[in-house]
Amino acid sequence: MSQPASAPGEVLHQVARTWRPAPTRSFDPLDPGPSAALSAVLDLPAPAAEAGARLPPLWHWLHFLQWPRHSELGSDGHLRDSHFLPPIPDRRRMFAGGRLEIHTPLIVGRPAELTSSVAAVEVKEGRSGELLFVTVRGDFRQDGGPSVTEEVDLVYRSGGQAPVPPGLTLDTAATPTAGAPWQQSWQTDPALLFRFSALTANAHRIHYDEPYATATEGYPGLVVHGPLLVLSMLELLRREAPGRTVRRLSYRLRQPVFCGERLLTCGESSGGDEVRLRVAGCRADAHATAEATLA
Repeated sequence: MSQPASAPGEVLHQVARTWRPAPTRSFDPLDPGPSAALSAVLDLPAPAAEAGARLPPLWHWLHFLQWPRHSELGSDGHLRDSHFLPPIPDRRRMFAGGRLEIHTPLIVGRPAELTSSVAAVEVKEGRSGELLFVTVRGDFRQDGGPSVTEEVDLVYRSGGQAPVPPGLTLDTAATPTAGAPWQQSWQTDPALLFRFSALTANAHRIHYDEPYATATEGYPGLVVHGPLLVLSMLELLRREAPGRTVRRLSYRLRQPVFCGERLLTCGESSGGDEVRLRVAGCRADAHATAEATLA
């Protein structure tokens, strides 16, 4: 007789106990091309990084990318299987947050090495049931020494609905306000999301295929990339504190943002080396938050 299928919660706990993929190593020349492309996508006045310059914080997300064969993708655009994807049924992934420590900034145009490993796997109770939290650690080295240490928190669930209130409708005309001294208003459109997906090798259809995002995944519109929200906070910091170097960063994605919603990235300095940042909208005062320590 066949064995009964395990409940989703049992699978999550089993994966948390036993799944420990081996570390991997990869290399990247840190070519300046991706930085020039992202500068254009973000409407920056000039390329933010050129050969020999410091790579802006988290712009390494444009590098060390994987381009799998098209036949290896699932119906959602994600890989069906990968070294750092936990083996759970009906897998759905959310980008939850992360931490960054910059020992020495990465330099554009110089080869770099990345060692990736799973630092933690834990089951936690969420508002909609049990979730699997996976922390992936990246250790970047350049010129023979340590450069950047990064931890990214990813949340996985087995099946379930989109993490949004039922019946949510979008208001793309309302403008958020805030009293923060640093402010930058902005708004996404499908072209911006499509170009950012291409630059980060992200084929998840919720970011560029609206019929799929709404009818299949249950979102009210295209979903804005979590990393794009994080980069908006760091770009505001670079604008308001030119010449200062980020030493440590902690960020968290709190509520999803959808294409067309008007946003306000804002922040403030404590007067010392600590900076607090957030992305505000009309539905939430903080869709994303970050705390940075400057060198």
